[in-house]
Amino acid sequence: MRSSRRSFLVAGIGLPAIASASRSADPEPQAPAKRAPDIQFEYRTLGKTGLKVTSVGFGCMVTSDGSVVQRGADLGITYFDTARSYGGGNNERMVGAALKGKRNSITLSSKSHAATRQDALNDLDTSLKELGTDRLDIWYLHAKAKPEEVTDDLIDAQQTAKKAGKIRFAGVSTHAGQPLLIPWLARNPNVDVILSAYNFTLEPAVTAALEQAAAAGKGVVAMKVMAGGFRRVQPTDPAYGKLKQDGGLLAALKWAMRDPKVVHTTIPSITDNEQLEEDLTAMAKPYGPQEAKLLAERLELIRPLYCRTCGRCDGDCRQGLPVADMLRILTYADGYGQFPLARERFLELAPAHAAVKCADCPGCTVQCPHGVRVVERLTKAQELFAS
Repeated sequence: MRSSRRSFLVAGIGLPAIASASRSADPEPQAPAKRAPDIQFEYRTLGKTGLKVTSVGFGCMVTSDGSVVQRGADLGITYFDTARSYGGGNNERMVGAALKGKRNSITLSSKSHAATRQDALNDLDTSLKELGTDRLDIWYLHAKAKPEEVTDDLIDAQQTAKKAGKIRFAGVSTHAGQPLLIPWLARNPNVDVILSAYNFTLEPAVTAALEQAAAAGKGVVAMKVMAGGFRRVQPTDPAYGKLKQDGGLLAALKWAMRDPKVVHTTIPSITDNEQLEEDLTAMAKPYGPQEAKLLAERLELIRPLYCRTCGRCDGDCRQGLPVADMLRILTYADGYGQFPLARERFLELAPAHAAVKCADCPGCTVQCPHGVRVVERLTKAQELFAS
């Protein structure tokens, strides 16, 4: 088993290991890639955009080795996703260098967290410069949860960029609030593509909303398809149980791409050639009863750990904490093995939220209906990331 699959230890912070990562942050140089077996790619059309994309794309958020991105393109992946904020701004530069010379044969997307029109347009110009291209195929307004967050000013920024030839299509990404937000996006004539968290843990209403969006002609891209990516947590911790390397992650990817009427492409995070080749095998054999059994077992094991972003705890915390966001941030570390990314996102929280200590509360007012151990998870995030 190569380094990307071994235990992830948080070094130098005086705390025990938090998890064994399935998607490790280890920045080891890649060994020369062996020739991959022949892969039968499946292509789907990204809604009314007309873009032909492979059903397995490439999520670049946690990738640090550009040779892996380049190999993905060489093998035949046609969709690559990054964002202005990834890697403190460095991810786009790496992706641009890796895909140099391949720009006309791939679909490239990036995102902006900006809240104002001018900041968004400034982000776009920086993205184009760092990626070494004169246009994006898709530019997303990133991490929106409610219709009111997709403001007229931000929509205007996208339309302005379209008219200037800097983007081809406008999109919105969402981690939470999908049953409410996605139908609204499906009705919005200015939105071409929807990038949504989508995995086997989410409620059927999310699938229904995405199917509605696809039927309306929107391109649908699925992210967070591995549902936290957990391999195993400390077996000595009775709260969590143990996850085996049982093929559950590949089953999760197959689940997300199982129905072309719902999802057109997926963007699993990929850090090395082993993961790349493993993920591409998801196209060889469809989702079936064996995968369903694996995911039923995995769902029970990750129940105390993984937030399903159902939104039912919104506003329940007496301290006003954004509970779902904080749970997602922790998952970057102890699910995907990306501690620096998790700490970076934690420190982006409002100072008043980052300073809260759940251990100081007399009793938690948040009760997850799905069984997430909220107090334990938030306390762990605060212990790991608070400065």
